[in-house]
Order: sequence, then structure tokens, then C-alpha cells
Amino acid sequence: MLSLKTDGAERIENALTDRDMNLLDQVASDQLKIGPGVRLFRNNALGQLLARPGTLDDIATRQLGVQVRPVRAVLFDKNPESNWAVGWHQDRTIAVRAKCDVPEFGPWSKKAGQHHVEPPFEIISRMLTLRAHLDACGLDNAPLKIAPGSHRLGRVPSSEIEKTVSNLGEAVCEAEAGDIWLYATSILHASDAARRPTHRRVLQIDYSCDALPGDLEWLGIL
Repeated sequence: MLSLKTDGAERIENALTDRDMNLLDQVASDQLKIGPGVRLFRNNALGQLLARPGTLDDIATRQLGVQVRPVRAVLFDKNPESNWAVGWHQDRTIAVRAKCDVPEFGPWSKKAGQHHVEPPFEIISRMLTLRAHLDACGLDNAPLKIAPGSHRLGRVPSSEIEKTVSNLGEAVCEAEAGDIWLYATSILHASDAARRPTHRRVLQIDYSCDALPGDLEWLGIL
């Protein structure tokens, strides 16, 4: 059993109701026509899901407080036609509404037409990521892997990541459909290609309580 405070990750089993799963399936059926990885913005069905008591926004509020808000949403589907691997890394960028120069923010990039920037790492270290599973994700279906405790190390230089993972060890985050995993956004994580790919649909939402400086605004969800 992993805990969010100690390990940087925690599983909530059967977190989503049948109605939640139907809404999530509606979002996935519509958006995944675009591709296996889609950044979501201004999606009414997603807004309904987040507003429902006991679902993702409520879970994030219990962890970070009433000022928390969703700041980015991505939907993934690893499947037989698109079965990729992701090496060990930290998430270091945030999605914002427009590009503007602010000290200590940079470099900039664009992903799916959305502006992304690397902020001071203290902002990342205070964020929370929730992953809602539409499909079962066992060992053969490429569950996320984490390095327990790595969320407490701050920004890990790229040259030190492999050594850090070797020192901390790995944990595999299996899930059943309807489960939600909570992660410290700063945790070191990776994912193999599925050994027996079917579908592995996951909605990932990042949360933050921070206001951004200057004219920067979080992209958000709605």
C-alpha cells in the first residue's frame, strides 16, 4: 500500500460511480477520435464530471484545500495501434492561456496548440495529479511506475534520474476500472509499452492552489 504523503502516490479503489464512468466514457468516445493523447479544454461533459460530489475536484480539495482548481486535463488511450513507452522523468511544465515574459518562467513550448512553460519548481512541488481509470490496468497493460519518495527531492537533474530511481526502487500502480490514483505531480514516473495491449484509457488532471505571477494565467479546464 502506497501513501500520498510518504510515497507520493495513493490509490482510491472504486472511486467512480456508474454515472461518473458513463460521463467519462462519453468524454473519451468523443475526444479520442482525435488521437491517443488529447489535451482537454472547454469540454462540457468533463465539467459535469468534475462538478459531481465525491469525484475528482472533491478529492483534490480534501488534499490541498478549498482554493484548489484543475489547471490541466489530458486523456490517454494506450492501445494495440498506439502502444508507446515513456522513460523516467518529472513533469516540469504547466499549461497557460498565453505566452508572456515573467522572471524565472521558461523555457516555453507548445503542445497541441497550447502554451506550456517551465515554472519555478516550487509550483510543481505543490501540485497534485489525479488519474481516473476507465479500463483495468494490470501488469500486462502498462501501468504507471513511480519511484516512491522521489516527490520530496525537489527538481532532480536529468543526469541523476536513473541513479535516483535505482536508489529508491520502483512501485507499479495497477488499477481497476473506476479507480483513481493520486500522485504528487513532482514524482519521478515512467511507463512501459503494454505487453498485451487492449485499451488503457486514463483521464489525468493536474491541480494547483497557486496563483501565477504577472499576466500569466493557468489554462484551466473550463
